[in-house]
Amino acid sequence: MPEIIADLLSDTLTRPTPAMREAMARAEVGDDVFGEDPTVRALEERVAGLLGHEAGLFAPTGSMANQLGLRLHVAPGREMVADQQAHVVRAELGAAAAFSGITSRTWPSVRGRLEAAGPMSLVTTGVGPYQVETALVVVENTHNFGGGTVQPIETIREVRAATQPRGVAMHLDGARLWNAHVASGVALADYGTAFDTVSVCLSKGLGAPVGSVLVGSADAMAEARIWRKRYGGGMRQVGILAAAGLHALDHHVERLADDHARAARFAAACAEVAPGTIDPATVETNIVVLDVGAAGLTAAAFVEGTLARGVRTYAVGPAAVRLVWHLDVDDAGTEAAIAAAREVLTAAA
Repeated sequence: MPEIIADLLSDTLTRPTPAMREAMARAEVGDDVFGEDPTVRALEERVAGLLGHEAGLFAPTGSMANQLGLRLHVAPGREMVADQQAHVVRAELGAAAAFSGITSRTWPSVRGRLEAAGPMSLVTTGVGPYQVETALVVVENTHNFGGGTVQPIETIREVRAATQPRGVAMHLDGARLWNAHVASGVALADYGTAFDTVSVCLSKGLGAPVGSVLVGSADAMAEARIWRKRYGGGMRQVGILAAAGLHALDHHVERLADDHARAARFAAACAEVAPGTIDPATVETNIVVLDVGAAGLTAAAFVEGTLARGVRTYAVGPAAVRLVWHLDVDDAGTEAAIAAAREVLTAAA
């Protein structure tokens, strides 16, 4: 395997910086199952405050944080709805059904962008024992498989206004909400208070090694803590990890704009050499999805070609390749990615 110059497989690959490691080493800890880890409590309180909610709960993974959120709102045999490319239905291995007996339906979307007509075409209430009733609408922001799409706050509010009077809750899969906040300028609390629960990830663009936080009401988080234990997510001296999250919030949020700029630069270069593979205007954050089929390539061929040039990318479809910018990819890595993509794309022309 060649030396990797730029690893664009995912923003989950980030490694703790030296300063983050120092913060972890200094962390004050306790037993979190007993609620006695002061650093975890500080992280939970801070994230909840940023998102405009009463309380938070630290979870080891984004998938667990999402699944806890879903379980809070949807009783077994009831329904959640999400878009057809949503992480909770595509990439969490059917956990909502396996763990909580939740059924789901999906609406179509373009690049994952939320349109109010999508969820509202599915939401079903007041039908008694004759049809499954909708308990939850799930929105993902930014949208992973959509290519880092930022959801419009106006549309989120429109859906909220339509669902709330019908007793339908809303959960935000905000794994990359930090990116949406930086790209749009919308306050985190404005996004957060439009939902009953929100999950956010610390181990993607923010660069922490592990962890997500679920936020909601104090009563909801007390219940989620019980389910976290049932799911095997009760942790002990986990303040060492929570300290990484606190450091990331202090130092790694605003710099996400650098990742967005580098992704945009890469997309523009690909569009120049191979029109049709990407519309640069669609690159809103740190994710680029190339249609390499437009250049006569399969995704596997593109991935193999860039890897041979020291750039790792990820096939997300037969002719679709995803590249994700993050803390460990700088300007030099971006230029290497541009050079590799140009070579592979022009060779196919």
